[in-house]
Formats: sequence, structure tokens, C-alpha cells
Amino acid sequence: METAAQAAPAAPATGPAVIVAIDGPSGTGKSSTSRAVAARLGMSFLDTGAQYRAMTWWMTGNGVDVSDPSAVAALARKPAIVSGTDPEAPAITVDGADASGPIRTPEVTANVSAVSAVPEVREVITGLQRSIAASAPHGIVVEGRDIGTTVLPDADVKIFLTASAEARAARRSGELGATSGAAVAATKEALIQRDAADSTRKTSPLAKAEDATEIDTTDLTLAQVIDRIVALVEEKRAAR
Repeated sequence: METAAQAAPAAPATGPAVIVAIDGPSGTGKSSTSRAVAARLGMSFLDTGAQYRAMTWWMTGNGVDVSDPSAVAALARKPAIVSGTDPEAPAITVDGADASGPIRTPEVTANVSAVSAVPEVREVITGLQRSIAASAPHGIVVEGRDIGTTVLPDADVKIFLTASAEARAARRSGELGATSGAAVAATKEALIQRDAADSTRKTSPLAKAEDATEIDTTDLTLAQVIDRIVALVEEKRAAR
């Protein structure tokens, strides 16, 4: 899919505020799609994955053994994580420090599933997510893996994005600037392992909500996916 910057320009929010939950595994285009939808509709945007990455970054940076759930649980309420909700310039800080770059390191990527699986971590982050969604004046697009099922089960619009493993690996490798056959194959394997970890964890696993609209992005452009979701949101607004 094309980049979010190529999507239609932002427009002022119109109609009643709605909450949009966009879930799905890595590489399906959740972030670029969610940001663009929010920008077009004049809504807030929340990248929940960044919050879990921020928690993981704090844990590894403070010497916590992230393979020990009890150690992670004991400090889950320690870091102060603040998420910006501007889709044009999403930001995240931890204890007042900009974490937007550090949370994308390979070390964080390798450990985020383990940290995210700790119930105490999910309790802290879920509470933060619900608070942010409830305070969004013009509605919000929230993207993650358990938004429509656990975090915001009463969301007005629920979307579940999917894509083939091959397409997801190619996209993620392109984002990382590693497009060789070996790099794509390694990325594909990593994505499959992440899917398995996220889908089988006991607390809030990755799953499609029963009332979610599934969109396979494998052969769609970013603009096409955005258009579909915007139409669903506008339909919900009109119904109100």
C-alpha cells in the first residue's frame, strides 16, 4: 500500500463523535490506515502498540528481566506514558522523554510480545487507552490488536485488517529498508512468530471481534482501504 502522506487531506470533523477500533496483526497497514482515516475525518488517533513498546523500552532500559512476568508486573505502574493523539504528528513520551524513536529498536521489537502478555501491563495500558478514547472531543481512531474485543468492545465502528504473510513481510521489510529475499523471509518468519504469540496469550489475545468488518489489504492500495473505512464511519455518523 502507498504511504499515509498520499492519502486525502484532513477535514474538520462533522457529525457526532464516534470511536473507531482498527485491529489486526503486524504488517496489515493498521498504523498508516488509522492515521489517514483520523486525519481525513478530523478525529484523534491512538497507536496502542506504541504504548506497549514504550512500556517495553522502559523495562529493558531499567534492567528489568522481561522474561520474568512477576518482575515486569511489579513495575508495570512505574513508567509515566503519555500518548499524543494528533494523527499528523503522533508522539509518545515516557517519564517526560521523547520515546518515538527508541521504541522502534530491534531490542524492543524482540521483547514487546513478552511484556504485552503480562496481565498487569495490559491492565495499566488498557486503562490509559480507555481514558484517552473517552476524552476525545471529535471521536478517535484507535488501532491495535484487542481494541474491538477487549479495550473498547462498544466501539461504534470495528475493523479487522488482514493480509497475506508474504504481503505483510514485504511491507515491513520495505519500512525497514531491507528488501532482499533473505530479509523478507526472515521478516515473514518473525511476523508469524509474533502472530502466534499474540493470538495465544491468555490475556486479551489478538482476535477479530464478532461484529467487526474484515478487510483484506493484500491487493488494495492505502487509498482504497481508507475509503472503505471512511464510508463506514460516515454511515455510522449518518445513522445517529
